[in-house]
Amino acid sequence: MLLHVALKNQLLAALPAEEWRRWQPELEQVDLNLGDVLYESGGTMTHVYFPTTAIVSLLYVMEDGASAEIAVVGHEGLVGISLFMGGESTPSRAVVQSAGKAFRLAAHQIQEHFKRAPVLHLLLRYTQALITQMAQTAVCNRHHSLDQQLCRWLLLSLDRLSGSELVMTQELIANMLGVRREGVTESATKLQKAGLIKYSRGRITVLDRAGLEGRSCECYAVVKKEYDRLLPPRVAT
Repeated sequence: MLLHVALKNQLLAALPAEEWRRWQPELEQVDLNLGDVLYESGGTMTHVYFPTTAIVSLLYVMEDGASAEIAVVGHEGLVGISLFMGGESTPSRAVVQSAGKAFRLAAHQIQEHFKRAPVLHLLLRYTQALITQMAQTAVCNRHHSLDQQLCRWLLLSLDRLSGSELVMTQELIANMLGVRREGVTESATKLQKAGLIKYSRGRITVLDRAGLEGRSCECYAVVKKEYDRLLPPRVAT
């Protein structure tokens, strides 16, 4: 049963059989609730998380408390790359964007596993994909309209869910994008009037994915292409 659930995470599913046997006793399945903070900026990280049905936002936090999303992590990856990239803290904050489940592994355990070649190769490829997402997000926030940013954000989130509905308030979306809530309201209303989404009481249902992709900037396609290139395909479960 544990293996069946773990396969919902692409990185865990890609582990060689011998590595999986090492990891299995150490993995702990946890529930992640909307708004849970997995780690704070500058804080000590105790675990890495491998989402299966949850989505986690990585936020960069300014000195005045303002924040903006720099990347989003779902079933394709892991939260906490700093633990095997040379540090136990990070300048970002990890907040659960969509409730669900994940597996977690203690800091010292992931550091030991990282020393083995097959795991090293896999995690470095994921790290490269995540860096691409962060860089593209920075460019998008600087050069593209809020309407385009919202489409990109919805598509990235949709890729990490099993269905077409997101549970997310406009206030939380504004916090992720680093904009005012009124701007998100205006952009969401445009998308709803165009028949691309349905928004009601904190639930966003995507009605026309192709339409969203047409309205998004090139940033979504760049990020998706890199993830598809670097990571193994998701195992159907």
